[in-house]
Amino acid sequence: MILGLRTAIYPVTDLLKAKQWYSAVLDQAPYFDEPFYVGFNVGGFELGLIPDGEPGTAGPQPLWGVHDIAAAFSRLVDAGAKPLNPVTDVGGGIKVAAVIDPFGNRFGIIENPHFDPTHVK
Repeated sequence: MILGLRTAIYPVTDLLKAKQWYSAVLDQAPYFDEPFYVGFNVGGFELGLIPDGEPGTAGPQPLWGVHDIAAAFSRLVDAGAKPLNPVTDVGGGIKVAAVIDPFGNRFGIIENPHFDPTHVK
């Protein structure tokens, strides 16, 4: 049985630079930091970095929740990400956007007023 999102893993070519960038963007240090994997706890979910993959914007596309998508999008771009998909209202008050992190990965965000964290298990 699938229980829900637990981890989103991003492959990078420079683990040290990626760890520094994600630490700054997430406003926290990783809780797990090894040469083969760096893990951050983001709202109870895991954002992981691996050094032996190939970055890209295709494939699975997790969306990380934010309260103010315009501010979050601007902050990511100001931190060195490149815009990929602009903030778009997809209906029902839900807005999505995506950037390309400095390592070549798609990093998606979502502002969803219907998300209820009490349903996360």
